[in-house]
Amino acid sequence: MSNEQALTVAVLAGGRSSEHAVSLSSAEAVSEGLRDAGHEAVPVLITPEGRWMHGEQELTLRAGGGLLGADVAFPALHGPFGEDGTVQGMLETLDVAYVGAGVAASALCMNKVMFKDLLRGAGMEQVEYLGVESRRWQEEPDAVLEDISGLGLPVFVKPAHLGSSVGIARATSIEQLAPALDGAFSHDALVIVEAMATGIEVECGVLGQQETERESAIASTPGQILFDSDWYDYSSKYEPGGMRLVVPAEISTTASSRIQELALAVFALCGCEGLARVDFFLDGERALVNELNTMPGFTPTSVYAKLLAASGVAYPQLVDRLCKLALERHRRRRTYRY
Repeated sequence: MSNEQALTVAVLAGGRSSEHAVSLSSAEAVSEGLRDAGHEAVPVLITPEGRWMHGEQELTLRAGGGLLGADVAFPALHGPFGEDGTVQGMLETLDVAYVGAGVAASALCMNKVMFKDLLRGAGMEQVEYLGVESRRWQEEPDAVLEDISGLGLPVFVKPAHLGSSVGIARATSIEQLAPALDGAFSHDALVIVEAMATGIEVECGVLGQQETERESAIASTPGQILFDSDWYDYSSKYEPGGMRLVVPAEISTTASSRIQELALAVFALCGCEGLARVDFFLDGERALVNELNTMPGFTPTSVYAKLLAASGVAYPQLVDRLCKLALERHRRRRTYRY
């Protein structure tokens, strides 16, 4: 694929979170897509210990010093220490344009409790939930269990800052709640407990910026997630044959339009930029917002890429567009005096 402006793109892979291996797959696919689009992909591995490596060279990062001379960085990182605003803050300090949401939006969307609190304040429909802090669980376990009982059973117990269904447990009885909470707290000091949702799982990709020199953000054709397990767990997401994506989703035109409208609204509400995948539960014509991923899985077979491909944006065009959006944002922000 020819490109009138070849870019040098630092592709960040790995990271310190439990989603390290998922990130490696995403980064490999991103690098291939960039090369297909006519760009140069420069690999940067972030080890589980947090070291930044380029091949055998451990990088020394300097404020304002850029990153390996790259025009733009593509942080193909998932989970804490990568998708939560920490790396985004580092890239801001280095003065490097980067793909995806900024510091505040990344931190907000990674915190499932804060994200849902924001949606509740905006009057958006979602499943009932409860945020639980580790200290309260240790000091008031009976009160916590009583509060959770108000959600009904079953419930899903999740670490508040992880993705890819890591650390999630489904509790169908009161007796299962304490082990589920203990398991989630082994990953995170903040846990979210969500009521069981009815209906089907539908996902929608968003591409673009809220402020751009070109066009505003677009929402993809929604896709429907089908799986054989009781719920959409880690094995369903990543094991061969664990899930099937149906695009377009087998839903009404009205529901499809509503999903797209809500995806764009949530994207804007959270201050996201570049890309996101917004997940929903659809019960008849009623759409409930589940969560927003600022850097979803990024292989060509991942849901986000498939949704955009079904909407007419091929994978090389997608990674190319994201880099161009990052550069536009970087140029725009440099015009402000702060």
